Amino acid sequence: MGDFEIHVRGRIGEAFRSAFGELTVVPHPSETVLVGTGLDQAALYGILDRVQALGLELVEVRRLPEVPS
Repeated sequence: MGDFEIHVRGRIGEAFRSAFGELTVVPHPSETVLVGTGLDQAALYGILDRVQALGLELVEVRRLPEVPS
């Protein structure tokens, strides 16, 4: 399990945001960052499938460093 940032090109609207309800959606001027915490591999692949099915352009997937407890 891990924390991930998924970057997609452009800003996604409210209709698309609802497809990613389990993620934090952070809009930037030229892209949108979807932040997920505690995701396992199956959840990550499911999110990437939704990105593709919605026709969004995937820019980057980044695993965030673990925060020491």
